[in-house]
Amino acid sequence: MFARLLRAGIKTGHIALIDHQGRRQDIGSGTPSVTLRMHDAALSWQLGVNPWLKVGEAYMDGRLTVEAGTLYDFIDIAMRNTNALLGVKTQKLLDVLNYTLRWLHQHNPVGAAQQHVAHHYDLSRKLFEQFLDESMQYSCAYFPHPDATLAEAQQAKMRHIASKLLLQPGQRLLDIGCGWGGLGIYLAKTAGVQVTGVTLSKEQHEIACARVKAAGLEGQVEFKLQDYRLEPGRFDRIVSVGMFEHVGLKHFPEFFAKVEELLVPGGVALLHAIGRRDGPGHTNAWLRKYIFPGGYSPALSEALPVVERTGLWVTDIEILRLHYAETIRHWRANFARNRDAIARLYDERFCRMWEFYLVGSELSFRYDHNMVFQMQLARGINAVPITRDYMFDWERAEAARPKAQIIWDNGQDAE
Repeated sequence: MFARLLRAGIKTGHIALIDHQGRRQDIGSGTPSVTLRMHDAALSWQLGVNPWLKVGEAYMDGRLTVEAGTLYDFIDIAMRNTNALLGVKTQKLLDVLNYTLRWLHQHNPVGAAQQHVAHHYDLSRKLFEQFLDESMQYSCAYFPHPDATLAEAQQAKMRHIASKLLLQPGQRLLDIGCGWGGLGIYLAKTAGVQVTGVTLSKEQHEIACARVKAAGLEGQVEFKLQDYRLEPGRFDRIVSVGMFEHVGLKHFPEFFAKVEELLVPGGVALLHAIGRRDGPGHTNAWLRKYIFPGGYSPALSEALPVVERTGLWVTDIEILRLHYAETIRHWRANFARNRDAIARLYDERFCRMWEFYLVGSELSFRYDHNMVFQMQLARGINAVPITRDYMFDWERAEAARPKAQIIWDNGQDAE
């Protein structure tokens, strides 16, 4: 069944498929080219019926192995042929079913949202240290030139975001989904703002608080282990990077209503999130089960109508296309370089799971409709200038300014 699916859907690239009895079938032609081996009889129909879940599971478990070529080559072929594979009748039906159930899959009320976050972000801090840059930025970097290092690109991302917030010393800023605190600390150091950050990850919160102390920013930066929906304060600025993907479609009205409630009149917010250029869809079944339960990357056509029902102005939208593909390329290289250490933290199955996740994620930004959007929102028509020059002027001036060193303490002493 898997071979029949591949024959119907593979239009570009070559796959040699070897079954559990050693019989080989060649499907497609050209490059990339890869040889796969299935190690048990049941695998053929499992992969043929639900490849979007079962291919990843089989690779994790070692029941499907790559004997020639690489995992990257295999997923590259799959991504290049996604539309043709989805055109196969059985896959059309599966796609409709997943789309119908997406509201259930994205159920993230207070409480459940923290459990979903913990599944991924409360993994050992030592894991993330193996592949992220020193500032522990776990979101799309911004590459001002192709030769930028990962650390330089993440610094440029923070600078790019700051340029859209019109920051002034003493302003109160809320960071929704503050991660390990890197952005909040950067904004406090760079612009002199008062930062409050909220996260649902205990690991992230612990490290973020240790970093505040190491940076000498106690009294200026505070990070809370708290759902953003429970925040009672009012803020001049709000930023959210890489968190909106965990909100869920049914909770969009709740999110944007809370942003409006938390912003003072004349306030400005910046939302940085993964989106999809091809319209509404659903989260890949394997990614939803093993990596980001409750997660969904929306189309702008799903987010903008919700904003329109609030009192917020959309004052700027920027689409970042290949920046995330390049970011994950760096993460993959770091992960591969430190794979032995990661295997000691977890096990071989975990390493295969994360390799599948990183490769699939990178290629989804190269071929499969994913992008990142930055949406600037304002509470008031006059909250930002009527031209965009202020963004470029601030960003270039900040890039040219000598930098004070930020001490990135990862909180190891807190263990």
